[in-house]
Amino acid sequence: MKEAANKRYVHVYTGDGKGKTTAAFGLALRAAGAGMKVFIAQFAKGMKYSELESFKRFEDVITLRRYGRDRFIIHTPTPEDIALGRQGYEEVLQVVKSGEYGLVIMDEANIATYYKLFSVEELLALIDAKHEQTELVITGRKADPRIIERADLVTEMKEIKHYYTKGVPARKGIEM
Repeated sequence: MKEAANKRYVHVYTGDGKGKTTAAFGLALRAAGAGMKVFIAQFAKGMKYSELESFKRFEDVITLRRYGRDRFIIHTPTPEDIALGRQGYEEVLQVVKSGEYGLVIMDEANIATYYKLFSVEELLALIDAKHEQTELVITGRKADPRIIERADLVTEMKEIKHYYTKGVPARKGIEM
């Protein structure tokens, strides 16, 4: 069992419910508190979120890179969206191979594959290239079944009820 406790795994947080990024970022704080270096790559998210301010307090152990414009992709990605996604994929591929970071989070990578910023096959290749000392977390709705199959831990966030449906906008410090 000691060997299993020291192994590094692949997590997927997916589904239509709220909390995928929040869960991943909570894990980032836990890992940083345990002395691990953390790399966070955000795909298709360029808007301002309060957690970005929080992570500035941990710049010595948490590296955050963003590969998206100042809006979320709604329909067809632009060439700029695709270029930013490709750039992010290539950088994260090098990061996961290096073993420099104990935890790597690919926030909204499932959405990135859904919108074809990079392919599911490329994401699977990245998983295969992961250094044995790197834990990998992939978040986002619409996780491809092949990613789910390859992961060691899969959590699906299911929306039961959300005040957003009653017209409550995203609130600073809670949703953004």
